Amino acid sequence: MKYKFLSICSFLLCISTALAQPQPTGALTIFSEDGDKFFLILNGERQNDIAQTNMRVEDLNQPYYSAKIIFENKVLPEISKKNLMIADVDGQFMDVTYKIKHDKSGMPKMGSMPFSFIPMQQGFRAPANVYVTHYGVAPAPAPVNTVTTTTTTTNVGGGASMNVNAMGINMNVNISDPFMNGTVQTTTTETTTVSVPPTHTPPPPAPRGCSNNFAMSSGNFASALSTVKNQSFESSKLSTAKQIAGSNCLSANQISDICKVFGYEESKLDFAKFAFERCTEPNNYFKLNNVFNFSTSVDELNEYIQGR
Repeated sequence: MKYKFLSICSFLLCISTALAQPQPTGALTIFSEDGDKFFLILNGERQNDIAQTNMRVEDLNQPYYSAKIIFENKVLPEISKKNLMIADVDGQFMDVTYKIKHDKSGMPKMGSMPFSFIPMQQGFRAPANVYVTHYGVAPAPAPVNTVTTTTTTTNVGGGASMNVNAMGINMNVNISDPFMNGTVQTTTTETTTVSVPPTHTPPPPAPRGCSNNFAMSSGNFASALSTVKNQSFESSKLSTAKQIAGSNCLSANQISDICKVFGYEESKLDFAKFAFERCTEPNNYFKLNNVFNFSTSVDELNEYIQGR
């Protein structure tokens, strides 16, 4: 009975861990080489309420999107793309960049192939001149400034004097009007509402380990992993892996892949401890739990991390 209870707990723990893992996403950047401001629509959803020349959409969780680009200058024709690729042929989400440029006729065009197509980088921060938005989050409305103009007109009035001579009677009549003798002020107030584009401030970057550097590129890591696998002895594999980790930053998944090369539990644990300080995403180090055969190894690694 106790064994069944522990098995159920372990099963539930595995499910909760899997659900807690963040889902992979991609990013799309579109910029106008000639400075034409545009609005971007992805899968029917408008991404910006203020026209931009260089914008980035993050948190894209689909491999393909239908895109429409509407220029602020109504003279320029719209650009439509039915299958804008965000993931590669293996389904890995990428950081994709497309460029808009004028053709020989002076009309804006966007190529069918990306200008740049690279793997997503942990904690990437866009340059200050790039407008960043997150897919599924409504764009913030443009702020407005209200300008009030007041005009005051002053009129100074006076009286009227009249002399009447009738039937031998001479009368001098003075007519005094309080509005004519006084000062009359007329005030006109005009209110104008002006839209003011906001000053875009990029979000702060996600915290990273390994001296705030990026992990090895996929190509360099593939070569490094192959080098570890080609070592004949377990001790040589471990020393080579430490040499690689000592001079490079690694993601949690990359460290996990290296651990899977070792045949002994002690080697996996040794390397996992050594590589923790070289991990660019220490908050995702729980991914290494699956490489161990014994729960005691997981507990020992967690104790080591907590001690750090």
